[in-house]
Amino acid sequence: MSRHNDATSLRHMRDHAEEALSLVTRIERSRFDSDRVLQLALTRLIEVVGEAASRVSEETRTINPSIPWKQIVGMRNRLIHGYDMLDLDLLWITVTEELPQPVGELDKIVGN
Repeated sequence: MSRHNDATSLRHMRDHAEEALSLVTRIERSRFDSDRVLQLALTRLIEVVGEAASRVSEETRTINPSIPWKQIVGMRNRLIHGYDMLDLDLLWITVTEELPQPVGELDKIVGN
């Protein structure tokens, strides 16, 4: 039996994604570009979202096809393994443009 369960992983995904979104709310891209601490915080939050996604069972993934599981896990892998080549454009787009949709879907699955 796995020590991870889907409900916990889904909550971790949602909570860390929401935290990432809250960090970029009402800030300009120029601030992100010049704030190393913010860059590192967002990187870590997205890594956790991806790690939690990788722990979700195949059954739950199949039931919830509106969440881009492969892309979320892939982004985590890119951040972890490509730590020396952080693409700030990709990170910004991921958080500001791509993350809101899965957060909405996770809210529906997890609830409050």
